[in-house]
Amino acid sequence: MNSIDSYLNKIICGDCLETMKLMPSNSIDVVVTSPPYNLKNSTGNGMKDGRGGKWANAALVNGYSNYDDNMPHDEYVSWQRDCLAEMFRLIKDDGAIFYNHKWRVQDGLLQDRQDIVNGLPVRQIIIWRRKGGINFNPGYFLPTYEVIYLIAKPKFKLAPKANAYGDVWEFTQEMKNDHPAPFPVALIDRIIGSTTGKIILDPFMGSGTTAIVALGLKRYYIGIEISPDYCKLAENRIMKNKIQSELLRIRPLTLFE
Repeated sequence: MNSIDSYLNKIICGDCLETMKLMPSNSIDVVVTSPPYNLKNSTGNGMKDGRGGKWANAALVNGYSNYDDNMPHDEYVSWQRDCLAEMFRLIKDDGAIFYNHKWRVQDGLLQDRQDIVNGLPVRQIIIWRRKGGINFNPGYFLPTYEVIYLIAKPKFKLAPKANAYGDVWEFTQEMKNDHPAPFPVALIDRIIGSTTGKIILDPFMGSGTTAIVALGLKRYYIGIEISPDYCKLAENRIMKNKIQSELLRIRPLTLFE
């Protein structure tokens, strides 16, 4: 296995499960991630509607780059359990995983992801709600919430005063992002800022939001992403953010600007 130092502040373009297997145990402080939701396997959430909501050219309906998001459910569950097992191996004794997913009803049965997280030490669930949205499906109320499973090892504690936050959060969804399902920056800032972890891993890095927030909070990031398109998108966003931060450091804003 490679030293964890060789992964710091890098995005590895490849399969997350195979990449994590190469990383040393007990080397990560916090995992923050949201896997693909297997949306194309859904029977009732309106994914076949071609209008695509807020995303240009129906991006989410068209799917992810380099991943079809359409596994048989049992295979998807097995894959996600394997991924979580690797994440859990990687975190330290005082580490935690913030695993974001979405509940849905499939063929009349609730998919609350217990088949994925069962057996792991889930300490708490956090509900976060997207402000706004648009609904093209007349058979369903507008879906606005997702669930974060806090999976923690015994010694994990929140940062000082972070326990004052409730367990229901609300954030405005990201609108200016070429990824079809990006994290709100404020959501990731709340998660990482609520921990003292120094090394942050996102095995489904997508557009790089976890990396940008980690850098802004003076933490290290490690990103893994299977899509070369999203790897490039993330790297470009990170570089643009670094340039903007450097410009602000060199030339502070004044009241007259």
